[in-house]
Amino acid sequence: MNRSVLISRRIGFLLSAIAAIVALFIGRLFWIQVVDGPRLSQEARDRQSIAQTLYGTRGSILDANGVTLAESVERYDITASPKFVADFKRDNVTVTVQQALTEIATATGADQGEMHTAVTKDPTSDFAYLVKGVTIDVLRKVQDLNIPWVYHDLRPSRTYPRGSVAGNLVGFMGTDGPLTGAEYYLNDCLKEVNGSSTYERGADGIRIPGSTVVTKDPVHGGDIQLTIDSDLQWFAQQTLADQAGGLRAKWATAMVVRISDGHILAAADWPSVDPNNVDATKVDDMGARLFSSPYEPGSIIKPLVVASMMDKGVITPNTTITAPGRFKIPGGGFIKDSFAHGNLNLTTTGVLVKSSNTGIDTLSLALTKQERYDMLTSWGLGSATPVGFLGEDSGRITDPDIVDDVTQYTELFGQGMTATSAQMAQAYQALGNGGKMVPLTLVQSCTKPDGTTSHEPKSESKQIVRQDTAETTVKMMENVAKYGSAARVVKVPGYRVAVKTGTAEVARNGRYTSDRIISVAGIAPADKPQYVVIVTIGMPKSRRSSYYAGPAFATLMGQVLKYYRVAPSTGSFPKMDLGRDGKG
Repeated sequence: MNRSVLISRRIGFLLSAIAAIVALFIGRLFWIQVVDGPRLSQEARDRQSIAQTLYGTRGSILDANGVTLAESVERYDITASPKFVADFKRDNVTVTVQQALTEIATATGADQGEMHTAVTKDPTSDFAYLVKGVTIDVLRKVQDLNIPWVYHDLRPSRTYPRGSVAGNLVGFMGTDGPLTGAEYYLNDCLKEVNGSSTYERGADGIRIPGSTVVTKDPVHGGDIQLTIDSDLQWFAQQTLADQAGGLRAKWATAMVVRISDGHILAAADWPSVDPNNVDATKVDDMGARLFSSPYEPGSIIKPLVVASMMDKGVITPNTTITAPGRFKIPGGGFIKDSFAHGNLNLTTTGVLVKSSNTGIDTLSLALTKQERYDMLTSWGLGSATPVGFLGEDSGRITDPDIVDDVTQYTELFGQGMTATSAQMAQAYQALGNGGKMVPLTLVQSCTKPDGTTSHEPKSESKQIVRQDTAETTVKMMENVAKYGSAARVVKVPGYRVAVKTGTAEVARNGRYTSDRIISVAGIAPADKPQYVVIVTIGMPKSRRSSYYAGPAFATLMGQVLKYYRVAPSTGSFPKMDLGRDGKG
């Protein structure tokens, strides 16, 4: 065989092999596209990219000591893909759909019938909830069942470890986001931004390992630190529950403020909401009355009026006047005191001790409407506090251009005007701070995950009255604590306290009723002021005198002084002249 023939045979063999290979590829292509095409198309559709939310974590709310008041915890939704729900093999044993649902019900406590409805209602669906919001321990029990058509999604949930402690301040979340309290009005710090990812799922409905791709990273929220001390807050709430509950009152509030920096250490509402069980609370009790519910404060406003008049040089502590049984209002009408009396010879200090409305108005006769208005508003009344709490009310002081002849006088003893407990606590802070008002503060800071901070407290202060005027007023209030109608119940053993009581009538439909709001506001230690405590009890059914707010004030102030280890008072009591009828 010559060389050319051999080469020709080899080329022919090679061409035949190539032709066979090409024919094989054509046959395989025909099989894939025509014969097996529908099956492969369905498999490709089943092997689909599944989008998934990557949840960011909402920031926590902490007290001044770092105790957690609100936080996000990991909870999981157990889900299924109905179109893949079928019997399956586990360890070579067939497990029916009904058996699988029974196992899930046992592991989670969910209703088996509801789960069966979820997976059978639409058999073509790719998603159905089986159980929502389970803990990691429950999730692991479900995962151990190895049911191929069961999945899970992380869904952060909100929890409140201290329950109703500061519940009215912290607020709570709803299904669509924050609803009230710090959760709502500080949402710009706390809120998170969710991310997203995708994963591949095979034709059998099982997630393909290693196929997850993050398409957008989640952004976590910042942590809020409040100024309140949760232990003191708990004590304040318990004190209100004991006293206001015993008086069968409708509501009560208490606030503790540190005088040096205006920090709110406790801001208690009774009743208070438990954010873990919102449905157990009446709608009216879900907010923070301290900020959102102004009331006619009554006589606790009198020290502010006296301090302002002394600062203007209109009166002194020893200015003596005759407080009539009825004060005749220029232009008509009259004002009287809560107790019947004839003409009383009283000094300014005696007017405070006796809490005489007619005495206060007599002292103010030299003032104009504008001056009366300016006195009240200089203490922050008529304006919301710097806290800016959700729904905070500014109260009402009637403009001097429209105030009537009666109201211009009644406002000076806390009737015909309104203020919130927060406003009154802020004013007393200034009184105890040598006349200098420091912005009231509830939020210390917002700290983002990257360490940046915001929401720092405002630091600018304002001098309301001279230091000597404020200090003199505090001494006059010590005489109220010593000789006033509630002297027996406002004492704090070992400490000098300066107080003022208030009993205000409650107006309804334009007329005053028999309902009362009773309160005690005070400063201690009076010789070196450090703390303000104000207790207000709304509409008690019995014992409607401010005397009965005294025990709650003394209990709370005593706890504050012990809790912060304040040294007992030294020095002698500054007895002042009360006038012939002031006694003492």
